[in-house]
Amino acid sequence: MKIPQADLKAQYATIKNEVMQAISGVIENTQFVRGPASKAFEESFARYCETEFAVGVANGTDALMLALRAVGIGAGDEVITSPFTFTATGEAIHWVGAKPVFVDIDPENYTIDVSKIEEKITDRTRAIIPVHLYGHPADMDAILQIARKHDLKVIEDAAQAHGALYKGRKAGCFGHAGCFSFYPGKNLGAYGDAGGVVTNDAKVIENIRKLGDHGSSKKYENDMLGFNSRLDGIQGAVLNVKMKYIAQWTKRRREIAQYYNEALKDAAAIETPKESSWAEAVYHLYVIQVDNRDEIKQKLNEAGIGAAIHYPRPLHLQACYDFLGQGKGSFPVSERAGERVLSLPNYPEMTEGMLVEVVGKVKEVVG
Repeated sequence: MKIPQADLKAQYATIKNEVMQAISGVIENTQFVRGPASKAFEESFARYCETEFAVGVANGTDALMLALRAVGIGAGDEVITSPFTFTATGEAIHWVGAKPVFVDIDPENYTIDVSKIEEKITDRTRAIIPVHLYGHPADMDAILQIARKHDLKVIEDAAQAHGALYKGRKAGCFGHAGCFSFYPGKNLGAYGDAGGVVTNDAKVIENIRKLGDHGSSKKYENDMLGFNSRLDGIQGAVLNVKMKYIAQWTKRRREIAQYYNEALKDAAAIETPKESSWAEAVYHLYVIQVDNRDEIKQKLNEAGIGAAIHYPRPLHLQACYDFLGQGKGSFPVSERAGERVLSLPNYPEMTEGMLVEVVGKVKEVVG
């Protein structure tokens, strides 16, 4: 039995008729960019995230970059974040002219270690980007307390955390802005690139809308130098269909994670993911840690199990961040995770038989 890391076709089969009808509606109306389908999704997603506003943009990277610009982050500023994340987090900081300043992660949940943030704050620090990695929220109360003390902006990277809960509230609703990716493989995924920003600040949402539409709030009147980053109608329509199912898909992801945790709890060579007492993770990825990770991944793949690695090399060890001058040993927790993390298949359409197969192969390969 072949079991992929994720199966987008299986999900599509369950909502095909609704999706095709929604797409056809956009094509019939010929309102392809920021039309009624996009607006309907923005309103739906804002309600879901428990925020006043949401705006769709072209992708998750743009969401971060536009949010940073919207709150005034620019050249010469420093932004604190984690090195154990997808490169888009650091890219967004760099492309607004700021400098990423890395802080190691908490070994329990892969999010930024709040106990190490203040030692990295300088007179140039202007913002913190906590990354809710793998669908587990960062410790937002502690982060917000530090931000208030030092007058810093907080931009949440919630690209993998649609619906994740921190003390009963949705990820993305705590900071000055929450940024999401709707890349197809995400828990809430479009049928192409798409992203979004949520906020309770009317000025922030106004700035992002303008910045994403060439700095304009009215055609041919440009208030600022902007970008072309808008959610197209077809993606809005697809996402709005999926909004009906995100709660049940999240429930199933958590059930799968619980199954894995229980089935693997006695495997001494496997470190299963932990969930902080204040968190309800959405398990965008179910990530274990093992020694000899690359060898185990290869054996699982050969056995038909779609194990994958997210992420093998922290940002400070990537060539594009050499200019920061932080070599191996700078962030030991992130580096250890990069050498040991392994993602097992986790998607809502997995059957009990598939789970039994995955666990059996993992135990067999790991020994």
